[in-house]
Amino acid sequence: MSDPRYQVDVSVVTRFLPEQSQPEQNRFAFAYTVTIYNHGQLPAKLLSRHWLITDGDGRVQEVRGPGVVGQQPLIEPGESHTYSSGTVMGTSVGNMQGSYQMLADDGKRFDAIIAPFRLAVPGALH
Repeated sequence: MSDPRYQVDVSVVTRFLPEQSQPEQNRFAFAYTVTIYNHGQLPAKLLSRHWLITDGDGRVQEVRGPGVVGQQPLIEPGESHTYSSGTVMGTSVGNMQGSYQMLADDGKRFDAIIAPFRLAVPGALH
C-alpha cells in the first residue's frame, strides 16, 4: 500500500514527427507530452528524471538528468505540471519508461514511476 502523502501519477501522449525524421537513414523522431499529477497530500518538487528508451531492435538508451526541460517544478496537492519533449530512435517502433525523483515538502524523497509507453510511426504496427 502506498503512502497517501506521496502519490504522483504520470500520463504520456506521444506523436511521430515526420518533418524531423529521415526513415531512409533510420532516424525516427517522436514528441511526447507528459502530465504529472500530484494526488498526494504534500507539495512535491521534481528533482530529476531517469528514462529508459528501448528501440525496436532492443537497444536501450538511458537518460538521467536534473529536472525536466530545464525546470524543477513544485507541484501542489491536486495540481499538475505538463511539459513536452522529444527523442530520436533508430527504429520506427520502440518504448520508453522511467521515473521522476521527487522531494516532498516534509523532506522525504520518493519516485514517481512512469509506466512503459509505446513510440510508433503510424502504420508501423499491424
